[in-house]
Amino acid sequence: MFLSVSDIFKIGIGPSSSHTMGPMTAAAGFVETLKEAGLPGGEAVHLQVRLHGSLAFTGKGHATDRAVILGLCGLTPDRLDPDEAEVLEARVYETETVTPPGLPAMAFDPVNDLVFDYGPPLPGHANGLVMRALNKDGTVLLERTYYSVGGGFVLTEEELAQLANSEDSAVGESETGYPYPFETAQQMLKMAADAGMTIAEIKRINELACHHDRLDEKLDAIWQAMDSCIERGLRMEGVLPGGLNVRRRARAIYGQLTAERGRNTDQPHVANDWMSVYAIAVNEENAAGGRVVTSPTNGAAGVVPAVIRYYRDHCIGASHQGIRDFLLTAAAIGGLIKHNASISGAEVGCQGEVGSASAMAAAGLCAALGGTNEQIENAAEIALEHHLGMTCDPAGGLVQVPCIERNALGAIKAVSAASLSLRGDGRHFMPLDNCIKVMMQTGQDMNEKYKETSTGGIAVNLAEC
Repeated sequence: MFLSVSDIFKIGIGPSSSHTMGPMTAAAGFVETLKEAGLPGGEAVHLQVRLHGSLAFTGKGHATDRAVILGLCGLTPDRLDPDEAEVLEARVYETETVTPPGLPAMAFDPVNDLVFDYGPPLPGHANGLVMRALNKDGTVLLERTYYSVGGGFVLTEEELAQLANSEDSAVGESETGYPYPFETAQQMLKMAADAGMTIAEIKRINELACHHDRLDEKLDAIWQAMDSCIERGLRMEGVLPGGLNVRRRARAIYGQLTAERGRNTDQPHVANDWMSVYAIAVNEENAAGGRVVTSPTNGAAGVVPAVIRYYRDHCIGASHQGIRDFLLTAAAIGGLIKHNASISGAEVGCQGEVGSASAMAAAGLCAALGGTNEQIENAAEIALEHHLGMTCDPAGGLVQVPCIERNALGAIKAVSAASLSLRGDGRHFMPLDNCIKVMMQTGQDMNEKYKETSTGGIAVNLAEC
């Protein structure tokens, strides 16, 4: 399937695209399947949900249970009102029923009917969940298995099998019907060269051909959502939820930076502090369950917005069109990585999340600053290469430590990669395609305890308080 900018950059809620947005989408999809099947149809229906693999191990910290409850109530991440969600969740616990729009009440006791299964993961993916509808006698009326494969993308068991068996397992731009169907960076560069266009231009043409009549409005809405998230994060104070007692820092750091501006006392590396505070603001909002944009995931949601904000506010010659080109180019790179490897921390570690985000941001910034297509590909490769092997070991299963600071450093690496590539002519030793392949191989070799299970690394080496 075609991977659009609106697929890579989804507006949703925190704290996790794979553990919150994905399960909520799956649960809402199961409700729709019940409707299509004519259930409950007069029969008393009892719902059960079982979480497997990483969804079980870090589901509590990622609010997966809450996401499933809200999804069974018919809510989806893109139209969730956080205030309404709290009331709805409390009602489900109180009544032990869910009543999605268009269906009668169905029995669902979150305490007993939502099971965290800490056994082996399901065979299709590390993020699996099984949903059942039973009648009052315990007979299974409908059962579906879903996989949350990263970035808010959800596949049924059947869809995953079809994808695995298809010669064209494309979640890139390789389907027919697109003017420039590329599924590797090499193909992308050749098509752009043959057409005499930039990566952003061929990505734009693909988008216009099949998806967006009002593409610029969509791009502007994505950036507006990102920028609004930064602004909220820069205003908020207090302690993040979840029990680690991590304090929000973005507002204080931003206050220091704005107070120092114009005093001629800044160190040259203060630019890094600006990038960091933008990224931290986003990821503190994500950790608090606020509205964010997958970029390409929630856990890595701060990198791309931070670099765009840095470009807009700090780079000479920044323009609104530059932001649009940034997003188009970043989406092209994100699509290549998802198609040929993974953006799921549960599958390949944080190299697939912050590493991918940094590559996307590096390519986008290079494009916005006028880099050639070859320099853009080089920028993405540099950023991804220097995240290879990065583990996903969140403390307490929460997207806080080390995730928030990791986004800040991902943004700094992205800008450094873009700057370094612009100093060259685009020729370099390791092609982006090879680096993406290495990332996937590294993720497959990585021990499971370092892939979003919170059973190794930082997650089990916490300070004693």
